[in-house]
Amino acid sequence: MKFFDRAALAHVLADGIKELKLDLNEKQHEQLLDYLALLFKWNSVYNLTSLRDPMQMVTLHVLDSLTAVPAFSGAQNVLDVGAGGGLPGIVLAIARPDMKVSLIDTVHKKTAFLTQVKAELGLSNVTVYTAKVQELQVKQLFDVITSRAFADLSDFVNWSGHLLAQGGQFIALKGVAPPEEQERLPAEWKTTGLQPIRVPGLDAERHLVFIKRSEQTI
Repeated sequence: MKFFDRAALAHVLADGIKELKLDLNEKQHEQLLDYLALLFKWNSVYNLTSLRDPMQMVTLHVLDSLTAVPAFSGAQNVLDVGAGGGLPGIVLAIARPDMKVSLIDTVHKKTAFLTQVKAELGLSNVTVYTAKVQELQVKQLFDVITSRAFADLSDFVNWSGHLLAQGGQFIALKGVAPPEEQERLPAEWKTTGLQPIRVPGLDAERHLVFIKRSEQTI
């Protein structure tokens, strides 16, 4: 499907949300579809994702990100590093309007897209930064820092560790769960959990990797 069939996409999205047992209202369903429509529209010019088929986008991007939502149940202030087209950050912000979500990327055209999404969807809980995460400074540190297929785990924690609040954690969305990446983590960081997740309509390996400061896990 190379054109945007909203009704067909709405059906797949609704079935996926039901399978994930997520409590999302009609407005949130519509916001997710609006986001998907913007991603599809802007992608032809801005190359935000290699996917061109909206039906693939709904499964591989939106439902993939929604699968992680329960892991953020206690989070109040989240940073999405290397946010790209807004995954998982925009999806988290729609699913959890009570949670503050900041998205950071170095590529201006991507953050321009994210700023447009924030405006068109009325996402008052979203903040967008155009910068290297290593150079970002904020007044309030984040209780969760997340990324989706962004970088090696050691780079992820090294670059953004200064932004994590005491007692906070990293949640990385990964495909396979490479043990060598976990073994390369710097001494001050430790993997505290590895959770396989299943994306509705997708037969592929997906994992959430949880990382905390070592002294908090002793």
